[in-house]
Amino acid sequence: MNVIAPEAAVAAGPEARLEQLADISQQLLDHARRLGASQAEVSCSEDRGLDVNVRLGEVETVESTADRGIAVTVYFGKRKGSASTADLQPSSLVATVEQACAIARHTEDDAAAGLADADLMAREFPELDSWHPWALQADQAIDLALACEAAGRDSDARISNTDGASASTGQSLSVYANSHGFFGRERGTHHSISVALIAGQGDGMQRDGWYTSALAREDLEDPAAVGRKAAERTIARLQPRSMATSSMPVLFAPEVARSLVGHLLSAISGGALYRQSSFLLDSLGTSLFPAWMQIDELPHLRRGRRSAAFDGDGVATRTSAIVRDGVLQRYILGSYSARKLGLQTTGNAGGVHNLQVAASAPGLDLHAIARQMGTGLLVTELMGQGVNGVTGDYSRGAGGFRVENGEILYPVDGITIAGNLRDMFQSIEAIGSDVDPRSHVAIGSLLIGKMTVAGND
Repeated sequence: MNVIAPEAAVAAGPEARLEQLADISQQLLDHARRLGASQAEVSCSEDRGLDVNVRLGEVETVESTADRGIAVTVYFGKRKGSASTADLQPSSLVATVEQACAIARHTEDDAAAGLADADLMAREFPELDSWHPWALQADQAIDLALACEAAGRDSDARISNTDGASASTGQSLSVYANSHGFFGRERGTHHSISVALIAGQGDGMQRDGWYTSALAREDLEDPAAVGRKAAERTIARLQPRSMATSSMPVLFAPEVARSLVGHLLSAISGGALYRQSSFLLDSLGTSLFPAWMQIDELPHLRRGRRSAAFDGDGVATRTSAIVRDGVLQRYILGSYSARKLGLQTTGNAGGVHNLQVAASAPGLDLHAIARQMGTGLLVTELMGQGVNGVTGDYSRGAGGFRVENGEILYPVDGITIAGNLRDMFQSIEAIGSDVDPRSHVAIGSLLIGKMTVAGND
């Protein structure tokens, strides 16, 4: 097996490195076939990045990374074996294929095992505008992190300490190939600047922060603006109160509203469904949300955070609705889970791509929805993992602000919000257009008409 030396791969440009990964993939597939595998698939990846951390004006860490990974899966009929390595030496690659084959020969038949159907493989590869490398040097990254932290500390005399600031950049290259003759190449970049600040003294200290992240450098917020936003959020949390236990409307800020979409995705994922461990079993075609609610998957969105022409099985992705007029249109399936359920893959092996949750009315933002809510709770932070995926029961620690007569008044903490996800979905009253752009789930502020809020008062 002839492979490119690691040092040569690092020196080459991205297109040349992708070709090298594709060449390695082909050699591994050929070796698997020679060893008797009826089908095989290979994933090759290469990640490089720079990350710096500062605190109180001093540099804490500077880390440069360069990682590679090779994963091989082989099928002998319906028996499957997998092995992986980070070593590109020919002997290691040969041994990885042989290990995967040895494992497959000792496993039981699985009727759902095997590659996705050949006619479902992606054949078109649109330009997704996901490659924006940033030649960021360590000293530049340090300056950005220091500027971010300084802006936060200088914003208000009540900022008493900091948990530090960071600046990072990274790029990833990957190839997925299988014995259908499919070769898919992907490349992407990611950049971020963040800071966490502490305000107050003693038992009255509060912590919060902010960050900006993007695929392209020009889409990042200014470091000083990030620092000031972090300071504003931290100061706003000072002198929190608790609340009396009662039922009330709860408004989720955009950065926490997307967690509710995450619970939906978990419940309609193939793995949870075929294991019978979801509260949304047999929910296809049923009304889960208000009739005005729409959720769409947009995998070919230019500069989208999870744009892709194909999924983890090589299946072509497509724009489609997950929720239309409040009704669940489909599950989230890869080829394996689809076979387990007797259904067709939805092109979601490896997860969903870009999701867009439509606003209930144009122009709504958090403050407009708070006025609509009247009196209730604004949640800006969630804690704990109190979500039961089998029953849908929901109970999580929360922090945020008391809202009265449509005005955001004072911070609250030490509270728990509880309900059942099925009921919560039906009780959504508004979704804002104030989308947080830092996620592949595009959703604004979200208002639920009634939840149980448990406090200490």
